[in-house]
Amino acid sequence: MMKFRKYFPYLAGLVFSSIFGFSFLFTKEGLELMTPFHLLGFRFAIAFISLSILRFIGIININLKAKNLKKLFLLALFQPGIYFICETTGMLYTTSSEAGMMIALIPVAVTILAAIILNERPTFLQSIFVALSVGGVFFIIFNRGASLIEGNYLGLLLLGGAVIAAGFYNIISRQLSLEFKPVEITYVMMGFGAFLFNTIALYQHNFELSSYFNLLTNKVVLITVLYLGVFSSVVAFFMMNYTLSKITAAESAVFANLTTVVSIAAGVVFRNEPFFKFQVVGAVLIIIGVWGTNYFGRPVVEKGEEIYEKV
Repeated sequence: MMKFRKYFPYLAGLVFSSIFGFSFLFTKEGLELMTPFHLLGFRFAIAFISLSILRFIGIININLKAKNLKKLFLLALFQPGIYFICETTGMLYTTSSEAGMMIALIPVAVTILAAIILNERPTFLQSIFVALSVGGVFFIIFNRGASLIEGNYLGLLLLGGAVIAAGFYNIISRQLSLEFKPVEITYVMMGFGAFLFNTIALYQHNFELSSYFNLLTNKVVLITVLYLGVFSSVVAFFMMNYTLSKITAAESAVFANLTTVVSIAAGVVFRNEPFFKFQVVGAVLIIIGVWGTNYFGRPVVEKGEEIYEKV
């Protein structure tokens, strides 16, 4: 058994990247039955309750006393706040496959924003791969006019907003990681998201609690929010942290690319979403670009954890 232990981090990586990949499929399914804020409210409430139970029984430890909570709430405003508003609303106008491709650009956005805000200049090879990823996105956009999905540019624009929000989140989280443990940041993020999204959703339902919770009697809704709230937000998080504690950030970038591949495959296989040749070319450019951006980054910049804390 011990000789196989060295493969555990990679097995965990396969699990959490697959969970994240399928999360786009479940989000798309959920949006067919409820509004974006209703879905987000349920998702983050279940995630926060799950983490609270783990805290209560002593599996995780949360200590927020005498810490910079103002900056932590600013972090939560970008993610889950702005990020999930843009991502979930954007998926109303795109396929889950395209959402997976767009969200894969987060490491690229982090590299660009770090150069602008923190003056962390990317290496020459990094710059090449950043350009390759961005080129992949524009290739998809410019070829959409000849496809059956013409006109859904609003969805891509919103997903682009999610990518930028996640980029700012990563920049801020670098500073907060010196003061907060990852699980503490996640705990506050889930609590903030549960409060924000449920407040908005309840307002949209005129604060009628009976009709608000009636959706949970729908089997598909229940499975969707349990998957997103428990598996995607809690189980995958612990798998991710275990993997990142055992392998390098460059190696972890492979799992970011796997998430994109899984999201594309899930959309095509389970939802019969159209996937055109130009999207294949764009996806390959994005995946290679994301891999290169991480692999050829400066050693002092650890991006592995930053890629995945978004989900």
